[in-house]
Amino acid sequence: MTDFLLELRSEEIPARMQAKARDDLAKLFLAELAAAGLPAPAITTYATPRRLALIARDLPLETAAVSEEIKGPKSSAPPQALEGFLRKTGLTRDELVERDGVLFAVIDRPGRATADVLAEAIPRIIRAFPWPKSMRWGDASLSTESLKWVRPLQGIVALLGTDIVPCEIAGIASGRTTMGHRFHSTGAIEIESAATYAEQLRDAHVIVDQDERANIIAVGAKMAAGKAGLTLIEDAGLLAENAGLTEWPVPLLGRFDEAFLSVPPEVIQLTARVNQKYFVCSDADGKLANAFICTANIDAADGGAKIIDGNRKVLAARLSDAKFFYDTDLKVPLDEQSKKLDRIVFHEKLGTVADKVVRVAKLARWLVEEGIVKSSPLAGRGTSEAGGGGVPQSPASPAENPLHHLPEEANSPQQQVDHAPHDQGSSGGRSDLLLRAAEDLADLAERAALLCKADLVTGMVGEFPELQGLMGGYYAAAQGEDPRIAAAIRDHYKPVGQGDDVPTDPVTVAVSLADKLDTLVGFFAIGEAPTGSRDPFALRRAALGAIRLILVNDIRVHTYHLCREVGEMLLSQTFFRLSEAGSCWAEVKHTALFQSAFRLDDDCAVALLQMTNGDVFEEKIDLPDELPDIAFVAAEISANLVIGNEAIRDFFVDRLKVQQREAGVRHDLIDAVFALGGEDDLVRLLARVHALQAFIGTPDGANLLAGYKRAANILKKEGFETSDKSDRHPGLDPGSRLSATEVEASPRLEGRGDGAGEAVALPYTPEPAEAALIAALDIAEPAAAAAVAAEDFEAAMAALASLRAPIDAFFETVIVNDSDRAKRAARLALLEKVRNAVHGVADFSKIEG
Repeated sequence: MTDFLLELRSEEIPARMQAKARDDLAKLFLAELAAAGLPAPAITTYATPRRLALIARDLPLETAAVSEEIKGPKSSAPPQALEGFLRKTGLTRDELVERDGVLFAVIDRPGRATADVLAEAIPRIIRAFPWPKSMRWGDASLSTESLKWVRPLQGIVALLGTDIVPCEIAGIASGRTTMGHRFHSTGAIEIESAATYAEQLRDAHVIVDQDERANIIAVGAKMAAGKAGLTLIEDAGLLAENAGLTEWPVPLLGRFDEAFLSVPPEVIQLTARVNQKYFVCSDADGKLANAFICTANIDAADGGAKIIDGNRKVLAARLSDAKFFYDTDLKVPLDEQSKKLDRIVFHEKLGTVADKVVRVAKLARWLVEEGIVKSSPLAGRGTSEAGGGGVPQSPASPAENPLHHLPEEANSPQQQVDHAPHDQGSSGGRSDLLLRAAEDLADLAERAALLCKADLVTGMVGEFPELQGLMGGYYAAAQGEDPRIAAAIRDHYKPVGQGDDVPTDPVTVAVSLADKLDTLVGFFAIGEAPTGSRDPFALRRAALGAIRLILVNDIRVHTYHLCREVGEMLLSQTFFRLSEAGSCWAEVKHTALFQSAFRLDDDCAVALLQMTNGDVFEEKIDLPDELPDIAFVAAEISANLVIGNEAIRDFFVDRLKVQQREAGVRHDLIDAVFALGGEDDLVRLLARVHALQAFIGTPDGANLLAGYKRAANILKKEGFETSDKSDRHPGLDPGSRLSATEVEASPRLEGRGDGAGEAVALPYTPEPAEAALIAALDIAEPAAAAAVAAEDFEAAMAALASLRAPIDAFFETVIVNDSDRAKRAARLALLEKVRNAVHGVADFSKIEG
């Protein structure tokens, strides 16, 4: 057993490619060993800016000899079959072995020297290497057959033990020679073996282990910051990047002009990180300090003074640009900036960003006016689930009033609405205050939505797109907007990912939810729903963000109706754009057919398509020979909204399953509740699912599930199919316009919908277990229904649990398919009543197990 070393030395490998390159090198190497029959060894890989290396430990010196047996034709087969087999194996007839009338070829393959295997494998690994970007170089680059590598390949070290593994590719022969640090080392280095590789390079000022380099940078940066009385702002991605840029890292702390601190801290940090790969520090108060930490690749004789000074000058130039953008942007009010949004196309079928802003503003106001988004009861939680940060209550000068200088309490929901004092004598006075507060909230939400995209046309966001939203919040605060408006502009993209903060301030919630819903419904309406792994408009992320907003803020709304309202707003705007496209549309919009389309009636898709195809209207109207493109867009949107609203609702439920999977919620239980029909209030649905999951995990729940499935199988066999969803829950029909109160108060049909739920005298004396089940159902079914209506889902599960023992006893002692037709019919009806009672809580047929 011995160790193998492979080093592929080149010009600078980009830091972002190094981690994947190490993994790819290990995979390719192991694949070659497996093909040669060598056991998989322990692999260690290294990457520096100038080399990619691999060490495989405890390799055998040769492969094992193998004996391969190949089955051939029967001994009595025609000569042609035998000749073909002999050609395939390269043997003669006398070398074949006959067993039970069948010929076999036994081929003994001797072991091969591992060095020979590796010599053939190395060129294949290099040629097959999957760099994200690669290049050809030199005179050979004129041919497309020439070698490609991330940067020009300069040397190959291949050692098995202390011996060179000879190979050559593109004129580069393997050996034991490598190079040390570009500046701290002179001359070539002769590597003795894999065991001495790391230490020999360390002596030449090269630390090959990327993890060790990262640790040196992390510790050195913290020590440098601590020595200056500061705290390093840690950044794992930046740490890995600096480790990939250096072979001998030396962290150095420098200072920049304090005047730049008037620029928002996120801008300074992003400038230092993206442009210069610098870390930044905070002071004792947690504010950004005028300090940076760069990572040098040499140990300078002057302690790095000249390096620091050079980096300070470069950073100063970058920060000067950032300050110029910031100061220039502040001179232009956001109202003026937002007027430029009509120059940016959001989507050719959905209009400009200005069109989207109008829709979002209208929807945000509607969410507040309809009471869907209310003044937050979550007092003291700030603007987001995880804190988020505050904004000023009253604006001052930009220097005195940036967002990052303000306390979080400024955004507390307790300060957002003036509540009536507890000793207010008049309920009418309190009602007026609440109405005024709601109106103020609607005004704030609409204003925030109108300004939320204005920073897209600013110089700062043009330079740093990552700051969109954030910079709008700063500009709004500096220009005197209400602090809640500034916070809403800043946070309206949240939550972006699963770990991101969820806004809880009502103004922010209204704008953020409106923005995401408009995006979702809009792209569904133009036929751009995600398919498979394709999701170019990030609709899955938008849906997950909307779901988290709804759940965290306990927003009670039916998603079907919500998406329908969003669709109607989109269609209304599209018709308005249509009316501007041609004079005849001013007449068309008064026709009955057009009105049907606008109301999203069931036939609206046909109506709009007829309009765009030039078919005859109820009223004779001449259509232009060439319709504007927006007419066809209106037809497509109308058609997709009619057939697509349920698809959007189902999409929300699918995303809810994904979002809840990490929380341990079973997807089949979500299906079981959603299958009831119309249960698309996500807060209610999830509460129901949680109660169901807790119940199914108990012995009562598991046994009831088994009893239900037995009853359902008997009913299915006898042709008693499950009744229609809307029969079980008429108030929850997705197309209805019932309020939540009306939905809860709507009557629940029992039995088969034909009066089976009422007490009916049986034509025979029921058996004891049968009578016990009937009595238990008479108690449990109304109790479960009442509990569901009251949203006490634990009580509903408890009511169902009382059916477990009677159902078990019924199946143990009662024959359902009795020879007496009256008994058989009555018992099947009883089982159907059991099934419908269970379906009042959840569709147990969807539950696995």
